[in-house]
Amino acid sequence: MTAYAVGHLRPGKPHEEVFTYMDRIQDTMDPFGGRFLVHGAAVEAVEGQWPGTIVLIGFPDMDRARAWYRSSAYQEILPLRTRHLEGEVILVDGVGAGYDVTRTAARLREEARRTGALPA
Repeated sequence: MTAYAVGHLRPGKPHEEVFTYMDRIQDTMDPFGGRFLVHGAAVEAVEGQWPGTIVLIGFPDMDRARAWYRSSAYQEILPLRTRHLEGEVILVDGVGAGYDVTRTAARLREEARRTGALPA
């Protein structure tokens, strides 16, 4: 199942190290099948505030997403970004083909009733 690295990055002052990070990141992703899905796009916040931008990278699965993030190649360039841009990065599994949100709602509803969070 596809997994994603999601970065919420705040605006920062331009710095040569960030540009070097950008020049080098794709080479760190290639061995793990990573590719940019969203990068540098304007964000339109339709609910709440969203300071900054989003980066979305797809990987074939969570094992490869984790392996990329932990790889020595990526860890070597990571400080080039983190010294100059604030933000959060998460890894998350996607949903498979045929995903049905109503099944998830039913499961969560049942769990909430079982734990007393919803009346039976």
